[in-house]
Amino acid sequence: MGISVRVMMHFQLQRLKYRRPLVYLSSLPNPFTWTGTMAGVSYDNDAEPCGTPGRLIQQHDVEESTPLLSKIVDQTKHELLYQRFSPRRKKFIVAMVSFCGLIPLFISGTFIPCIPQISRDLDTTGTVVSLAVSLSIFGVSFGSLVASSYSTFYGRRPIYLIFLPLLILGSIGVSTAQTVTQLMLWRFIQALGCSPGFSVGSGVIGDIYKLEERGTAMGVFFGCVLLGPALAPFVGGFAAHYASWRALQLGIGLWGFLLLFILYSFLPETIHPGESGAEKAKAAAIANGSIAETGWSKGMPVVLNPLRPLSLMGRPNLLFVTLASFFVLLTDYVLLVPIAYTIGKRYGITNEAVIGACFLPAGLGNMVGAPLAGRISDAIVVRMRAKRGGVWYPEDRLRIALPGALILTPASIWASGFVTEYVESKALGLSLNLLCLFVNGLGVDFVLSPLASYVVDVMHTRSAESMAANTAFRSIFMSISVAGILPMIEYYGLLFTDILGGTGALIGFALLWVTIEYGEKLRKWGDAEDCTDEIR
Repeated sequence: MGISVRVMMHFQLQRLKYRRPLVYLSSLPNPFTWTGTMAGVSYDNDAEPCGTPGRLIQQHDVEESTPLLSKIVDQTKHELLYQRFSPRRKKFIVAMVSFCGLIPLFISGTFIPCIPQISRDLDTTGTVVSLAVSLSIFGVSFGSLVASSYSTFYGRRPIYLIFLPLLILGSIGVSTAQTVTQLMLWRFIQALGCSPGFSVGSGVIGDIYKLEERGTAMGVFFGCVLLGPALAPFVGGFAAHYASWRALQLGIGLWGFLLLFILYSFLPETIHPGESGAEKAKAAAIANGSIAETGWSKGMPVVLNPLRPLSLMGRPNLLFVTLASFFVLLTDYVLLVPIAYTIGKRYGITNEAVIGACFLPAGLGNMVGAPLAGRISDAIVVRMRAKRGGVWYPEDRLRIALPGALILTPASIWASGFVTEYVESKALGLSLNLLCLFVNGLGVDFVLSPLASYVVDVMHTRSAESMAANTAFRSIFMSISVAGILPMIEYYGLLFTDILGGTGALIGFALLWVTIEYGEKLRKWGDAEDCTDEIR
């Protein structure tokens, strides 16, 4: 019996190696059985199971007393979880959630250049209208906490399908607003509608990509997400200069409708079978014989605490990487938010569309940096894991973030400050500043992309919630800091502000170094809920 089981494990591992369909030989005992309908599982061209397969369980005749056999069984189950979708379909899923993740920052970025036009249209001041930006940040933060909590319970797909109609409705409302009160109300609804984009999207990527591939996929996702704030000012400035802010909002609503149609038609449920809160609650209720008494079994909604994910910030390792990402990302905001009053004023640029185009180098840096950092972080994880004889140390992924926090981001913002302050030539000064923006975008994503993958790695079963907590916690500090950028430039000067922003990136580097050096101890201070001891 022991020999036949080992032979079966050999065939299983060979099938996983060459990505062939699951086939059992009749001459060998079947150590596995599929719960659910195996016939209902379809196969893509590269012969991997698609759809939602049943849960793989062991029969009673498989002895797991042998550690090696138990480990092989765990590895096989782990591999099968991530082969539910073909590589081609995984890429399509990443593309769908990436376009959803782009929306929150794109909406905020397109609104800023339109503030003067909106204030004239609604007969108010720019200061009052700018409050809608802070309200939008709050709406996205709160909405991401709600969406992530319910996506862990019900799954990823229903959350997208419920929240995207709010984006459509809110965009139409903003475009037709006649008073400041209406603008604020619809702006908040619009922000709620796009809030799942980042947190739930990160959860989806954690669902479909295993540890050694997750960094690359997260890098692509981040590159698309951070492309939003780079493209948004140009699009918003172009709309404000050549069209109308109301037409822009209608366009966002149309975009939301198109995404809703695509996700409804093509996005599958990605959460691992048996891992959703609803499935766990059902299993517990069946075990207790009380399934008929549960509210959700009767179609009633379950009330969850939306602030629950914030408790994850009590884990020192998650808190440190969140603060590190804040300090590094702040350099991006220090360069871009006041650009009309710094680079624009210094070199006589007044056209909104041209000022918006100055954001594009940062977006190009994001597009290059995020996938590159993700791929390198995956390679580091694989190499260090092999070096330790198969032992996984989650903080290995953070090593690629150190050059971005220590060199690229502080050097780029310091250089931009000195160039703007002392280089008078428009052609030379503008060219050097655009280069600094590209390097800054590259450095920021060299930090943010592996940090996001790390958060998903160590909190895999609550990946969407952990990313929502990360985003919301960072947004609180970011909204306060952004509000002080222009006043600081006015009182202390551009160079001082840029030097201070670069110094913050060095604080982020120090936090990353501490996390890498003492990661195991920091993780032990938290609950035992992170799954770093399991195969990921």
